[in-house]
Amino acid sequence: MVKVFIPGTLAEALEIRGLHKTLIINGGTDVMVKYRRWNGMAPNFPMDVLHIGSLAELKQIAIVEGKLTIGAAVTLSELLEHPLVPEYIKLPIRQMASPAIRNMGTLAGNLCNASASGDSLPMLYALDAEVTLASVRGIRKLPVRQFITGAKQTQLQPDELATEVTLPLADYTLSYYRKIGGRQVNAIAKASFFAVAIKKNGSVEDVRIAFGSVAPTVIRCRACEESLIGTAEAGLAAKIETVRMRYGELLTPLDDTRSTADYRRQVSLRLLEDFIGRRLAK
Repeated sequence: MVKVFIPGTLAEALEIRGLHKTLIINGGTDVMVKYRRWNGMAPNFPMDVLHIGSLAELKQIAIVEGKLTIGAAVTLSELLEHPLVPEYIKLPIRQMASPAIRNMGTLAGNLCNASASGDSLPMLYALDAEVTLASVRGIRKLPVRQFITGAKQTQLQPDELATEVTLPLADYTLSYYRKIGGRQVNAIAKASFFAVAIKKNGSVEDVRIAFGSVAPTVIRCRACEESLIGTAEAGLAAKIETVRMRYGELLTPLDDTRSTADYRRQVSLRLLEDFIGRRLAK
């Protein structure tokens, strides 16, 4: 029989995690679907369950030394409503799932699920986010780009919990997010594109670009970004084709039931062109 652990503190949760092989449930919006059974039957969990969604230590949002720290149990709806969370972080969250799911789902859960089509992942990659992993052995921090090792694969160890996500903050003057799906809500992304930039005196001071759903993990190319940095608005159009060709080599989309590889590639590159030509160059 599957046991369900509901710890009262993070320390207790880490102790349980270290002693038992457990399946973590936070908001449960992915886990409950994955292991559901029909006709009112209980979910078919493969192991004992550890519920962390009510831990007060994981419900905090704070800014420390210029970085936004988001506890693992903070829901997506709470993120959208919080005054400390910048608008450019809220952009992809607004298009995630439905209000009911956002009331339960979490940013940390979307990260740990590590789906190639995860809605928040392009934003996390572009902003150089880090995840904090805790166990009874101690605490370690990993950049998100290192934490995710492949589709549905992460470096989370069996005795660890992801306790918070940290994002460096900046005064971005431009933000851009597009999600391509079968409908506007409750849709898995066929392709997604996230970008932010800082422009001063008509020149690009910083830019970050990330593509989702077009490879096993998010595609981000710092060399491509650096080729745009320092460019005046009038010179950006001349760089679009070169940057487009480079990203075209990096994107490796697949055919599946939601879309074709060719469609994913073409629409992603058109979003890139739209961002550079119509938003960054204005």
